[in-house]
Amino acid sequence: MGKPPDWVRVVMHRETEEWVRELGPENMDAFEISGHKWQRFPFRSFSNSSFPELDICEQKPEGEYDIVFAEQVWEHLKYPYRAAKNVLSVLRPGGWFLVTVPILIRYHPHPIDCSRWTATGLRYFLEECGFDPAQIRTNQWGNRDALIANLDRWVRFEEGNHRLDNEENFPVSAWALARKPLG
Repeated sequence: MGKPPDWVRVVMHRETEEWVRELGPENMDAFEISGHKWQRFPFRSFSNSSFPELDICEQKPEGEYDIVFAEQVWEHLKYPYRAAKNVLSVLRPGGWFLVTVPILIRYHPHPIDCSRWTATGLRYFLEECGFDPAQIRTNQWGNRDALIANLDRWVRFEEGNHRLDNEENFPVSAWALARKPLG
């Protein structure tokens, strides 16, 4: 069994995984930017790349995809709008972009740390980038205990010791699933 997930990502992972299951991953070609979390899903095909091999702000991934993932990447980008436009350009019509970001998480420059979005901010950002406003789903989660516990280090989730209830005024993570227009 693998190590437990970061506490600040438990609810986010549960919900985003359910969203992807609903899409029917077995019929999708997937690409993940700077990660490999999603490779365990039964996609028709899966590929990924990481910085600096792929700087999503400056380059487009090769190929066309039904879904693109960016798990905890967008806060590190100098030009997130430019990067989202690059994602949009490699999605097939009706394709999906799943992006997850921290909100109230400490500064972590790997190599830089530039932006934070709430669920509402992600919605407007993705709409401005050209995604279908009627096909954008967002959410966020957090509570004061998770916020405080993660100020100094990443805390692994412990069932029974860590709360998963949501306090709206203390969001620590946000996520969005946005669809490229069909036409």
